[in-house]
Amino acid sequence: MTAVLDGITARTITTHRLTTRVLFAGPDDGIPVLFIHGNFSSATWWEETLLALPPGFRGIAPDQRGYHGADPAAKIDATRGMGDFVDDALALMDFLGHDRFHLVGNSLGGLVVWWMLADAPERLLSATLAGPGSPFGFGGTRDAAGAPTTPDFAGSGGGLINPVLVQSLLDGDRDSVSDFSPRGIMRRLVWSGGQIPEREDALIDAMFRVHIGERELPGDKEDSPHWPYVRPGRWGATNAMSPMYVGNLVDRILAASPKVPILWTYGADDLAVSNTAASDPGTWGPTGRLPGYPGPEAYPPQPMMDQIRKMLDDYTRSGGTYAEIAISDSGHVPFITHPDEFNRAFHAHLDRTTPQEDEHA
Repeated sequence: MTAVLDGITARTITTHRLTTRVLFAGPDDGIPVLFIHGNFSSATWWEETLLALPPGFRGIAPDQRGYHGADPAAKIDATRGMGDFVDDALALMDFLGHDRFHLVGNSLGGLVVWWMLADAPERLLSATLAGPGSPFGFGGTRDAAGAPTTPDFAGSGGGLINPVLVQSLLDGDRDSVSDFSPRGIMRRLVWSGGQIPEREDALIDAMFRVHIGERELPGDKEDSPHWPYVRPGRWGATNAMSPMYVGNLVDRILAASPKVPILWTYGADDLAVSNTAASDPGTWGPTGRLPGYPGPEAYPPQPMMDQIRKMLDDYTRSGGTYAEIAISDSGHVPFITHPDEFNRAFHAHLDRTTPQEDEHA
């Protein structure tokens, strides 16, 4: 099993849904905090955050299906959106005996948080969206209300994952810093402003443990008559992130009860989730790298930040609450690159939302 930092315990756990690696920190009887990692990563990315939890909290970070230590036979049914991830997480917490818990998600993990707010709010003490994806998923939408850019959500799903990145993973290219090598992409799009995490090698290594294939990453794809001429398939996390499979998620979140208190924290210089995200076809279409770009009227970049803010403002109007914290000079993973600023906001959120009585077990 992959080495972990001192103070982290790694276990292989089998629930009725999934066998996977789970990282733990803090007292066994502590208040549970469940951490959900993003795409191209694993529970490894949460280790420092686990260790920094205040006394009395129990950090729990699983490798999601499709990633690192999860059973490679367990595939992601993209047509369920984040459904497989939500069900896996709930099965894990049931197995561990936690009825209620705090929930934290980054990027793809933030999408899991959105879906958990819709499907199981009664299980949550709080939710922390740490550099989350949009509730409408990634790609293929044009406005804050999530209207599709094309009828078949062309430009979202597995077909737009850069093949050079996938080949670099298959080739084991851990060292080069070209535009589309694993380390190069992390330095250009995920870390921030030339800041390189102390444990960069371990974080990069987690990328190489992503499960690769047509039913894993990048997933399958289908041809589309609409630019950029590819639409989502039915398998893997990247397809599961497509707005094609979001359905009535927003309505379900707004109708859900109870309304869980939310912290939305993100890097002010995030290039991966923004209104002009670097990997959005609407952003790089004008550069000529995707031939035939029909123009910004036909295919604008997805306004991810506008979508998140509208969702949270509507959530407030429906009886919920949220706090917004932008972390200056930070990119997509402020919990890694700016841990002091992130933990200050995150720990205060945990303190505000943890019941005084022991209701978590």
